[in-house]
Amino acid sequence: MEKRSSFTGKIGFVLAAAGSAVGLGNIWRFPYLAAKYGGGIFLLVYIILAVTFGFSLMVAEIAIGRKTGLSCVGAFAKLNKKFSFIGYLGALIPMLILPYYSVIGGWVMKYLAAFISGGGKDAAANEYFGSFISGTSPLLWFVIYIAITMLVVLFGVEKGIEKVSKIMMPVLIALSIFIAVYVMFLDGAWEGVIYYIKPDFSKFSIMTVIAAMGQLFYSMSLAMGIMITYGSYMKKEVSIEGSIHQIEIFDTGIAFLAGLMIIPAVFVFHGGEQSALGKGPSLMFETLPKVFDAIKGGQVLGTLFFVLVLLAALTSSISLAETVVSVIQDKFKINRKITCLIVLGISLLLGLPSALGYGVLGGVKIIGLQFLDFFDFLTNSILMPIVAIFTCIFIGFILKPKAIIDEVEVSAPFKGKKLFVVVIKYIAPIFLVAILVSSVLDVFGIVKI
Repeated sequence: MEKRSSFTGKIGFVLAAAGSAVGLGNIWRFPYLAAKYGGGIFLLVYIILAVTFGFSLMVAEIAIGRKTGLSCVGAFAKLNKKFSFIGYLGALIPMLILPYYSVIGGWVMKYLAAFISGGGKDAAANEYFGSFISGTSPLLWFVIYIAITMLVVLFGVEKGIEKVSKIMMPVLIALSIFIAVYVMFLDGAWEGVIYYIKPDFSKFSIMTVIAAMGQLFYSMSLAMGIMITYGSYMKKEVSIEGSIHQIEIFDTGIAFLAGLMIIPAVFVFHGGEQSALGKGPSLMFETLPKVFDAIKGGQVLGTLFFVLVLLAALTSSISLAETVVSVIQDKFKINRKITCLIVLGISLLLGLPSALGYGVLGGVKIIGLQFLDFFDFLTNSILMPIVAIFTCIFIGFILKPKAIIDEVEVSAPFKGKKLFVVVIKYIAPIFLVAILVSSVLDVFGIVKI
């Protein structure tokens, strides 16, 4: 068995973990939900939840990983064999997410290629996105994207993930700031900025909280084994609590900047129409190319934007792939190269239906959903809340919070331990059940979120 890898220090860990958290969810999902649920009030609720709920769950997962030195399957089995099923459920999630996430990553590469080659005007055409995803070319872009992801993972933790994260994250932050500032100074953008950052308490509802909680869950890479895996590579002298605060700043900061890029841009182009703001995932592929096409310097800005989105997507898909590789290595004691090839093969097979799900396989649906939408629903709306609920119950009442607190305090005093105990034992499980129930009711059309 190979010696377990580790990050070189705090900077490497924080940038890799923040890279995992910062992904497509920050770039398109956060602005779409912020627009739908009242702009500033959604932003406020999200920040409050990030420093309480998000903080507590991330502490739990990273501490479990570092305490056991294992990925999620081995970690839960080591702590209590009766609860090893949580680890298996957790390991299943990234294996299911990686293929369809890589399909969307392939879409991003396609758009970047279009802008680089001077085809920004073509990408802004109404039929461009629909025509692209209904053909067979998404399969090629998916294969290229997943191959790049696995190549980084093949190089390992220090030489692959850490090195790439140290380059990608600063570039991603710089591009986010540049594009956000550029968009804010376009004619008509300021109305969108005010809508986005000024809380309107009349627009607050319980669904604002549930939507913000669901986004937080998705955005911070919680309940999918990633933070447990990255925690297992964390050195004992590195502060868990301090690192998490920095990860949250990165994650929330990029999501906030994404909102500043997208919401004012849609106000410029559509005058803040709710139908335009509520387009969800297609906002990035349909509305934004039109914005870039309509403004001066849009070709360059569009190219920079899709570079940014690609970097965000890659940092997350790398963490998904690394989690699956780590689980297989821990379980079957095989080397990294062979494991990476196995994960690549499984991902290609599982990603095939999602890549062709809007074209060749468009007539095949599961519970009324296309393959990609079904895998997204299954992982984000069903499995992740279930894993998080079981994790909270396990830590709160079986393992006991003291075991986590002791691990955190190996490196530094745990200032937020009282908050951690209350959230893990009582608050988080209630919210998680609410997310699970509301998501199921939503997909079956009983309640619309």
